[in-house]
Amino acid sequence: MLQPRKTKYRKAMKGRSKGIDQKGATLAFGSFGLKSLETKWITASQIESARRAITRSFKRKGRVWVRIFPDKPITAKGAETPMGGGKGAVHYYVFPIKPGRILFEIEGIEEAVAKEAFKRASNKLPIRVQFVKREL
Repeated sequence: MLQPRKTKYRKAMKGRSKGIDQKGATLAFGSFGLKSLETKWITASQIESARRAITRSFKRKGRVWVRIFPDKPITAKGAETPMGGGKGAVHYYVFPIKPGRILFEIEGIEEAVAKEAFKRASNKLPIRVQFVKREL
């Protein structure tokens, strides 16, 4: 699964996601993309399952770019742990999504196949997404 090799700080604060994403809002590599329409945390396992759904649907013909990387650690305390005792250990990693962010890009396949691939990937994600294509 996706996770950073090394981080400056082991545990991060929660933070807030507001507004529309300016970075990563346009297609940079492929012809077709999957764009987010909502704000949410996407886990490393959700990203990986969506990537697998995309590559399997077009039988490894084209190329896929994953434009997001989960580098925010989420902590959790053990079950039945009493109050106090500090912050829990790192449980998993997420990427905080804002509306307008391109999540995946595809190159080298037809538009109908790309739409089907992104439809399968969107079923794996916890947010509403939109199919976008490069304007010539």
